[in-house]
Amino acid sequence: MDDHQSYFAANRESWNKRTAVHAVSSFYDLPAFKKGQSSLNRTELEELGNVSGKTLLHLQCHFGMDTMSWQRLGAECVGADLSDEAIKLAREINDELQLGTEFICCNLYDLKEHLDKKFDIIFTSYGTIGWLPDLYKWAELIAYYLKPGGIFYIVDFHPVLWMMDEKFEHIKYHYFNTEVIVEENTGTYSDREAPIKTKDYGWNHPFSEIFSALIKNDLAIQQFNEFPYSPYNCFNDMEQGKDQLWRIKGMEEKMPMLYSIKAVKNPGSYRE
Repeated sequence: MDDHQSYFAANRESWNKRTAVHAVSSFYDLPAFKKGQSSLNRTELEELGNVSGKTLLHLQCHFGMDTMSWQRLGAECVGADLSDEAIKLAREINDELQLGTEFICCNLYDLKEHLDKKFDIIFTSYGTIGWLPDLYKWAELIAYYLKPGGIFYIVDFHPVLWMMDEKFEHIKYHYFNTEVIVEENTGTYSDREAPIKTKDYGWNHPFSEIFSALIKNDLAIQQFNEFPYSPYNCFNDMEQGKDQLWRIKGMEEKMPMLYSIKAVKNPGSYRE
């Protein structure tokens, strides 16, 4: 991981800048969340199901609204994220609402230095693994933190989506994880006019890499789904359908936008 430390430091700075903008945006609608509105979407609620009485680890949790939404549904939750500003805000919200959620600030790959618990469920969602260069190490951590028979669940943006240019007119990036992707951006997906500039480092991951990483770490795939929509208006040129979901204009039902995977840790796994 040493070769990537400068990338992680830059990404931490980028997410620190974004956190201040996201916290006051209508996209996240923090005031509604504080009044009791859940930040979770239909897909993860339906597919992950009842979490009451379960322990849940949320990887790459940003400022923890989803983590605390699971807590409100009865789970005992821990959220972890790279951004110290995001975790600071998450802790402030949690203290204000007295939800009892725990938050950890660290590079995901360093999580073992900060957390010594096992979990019934590990959850991650929407724009997460593209910030990680090594998915085998990611899956190894998932297996390490899951109890035998525990569930891992991810819902994220589709790998094909990340191949496209910003206007979805042509293929710009490799499907396979062949190189670090460097992007300089202004604004953020919650406010494209926000006065911030960021330099981000990311990695595309094909399904072969995602599935292989999980399978090689004793995680049995139970469910895999793909969807032609997004719950968020977070890309250029999107329009909302009657179902309240968002699709790219001109690509309706043609472009895969989301996928989800549910996997179970082998009860006999040696990865304890």
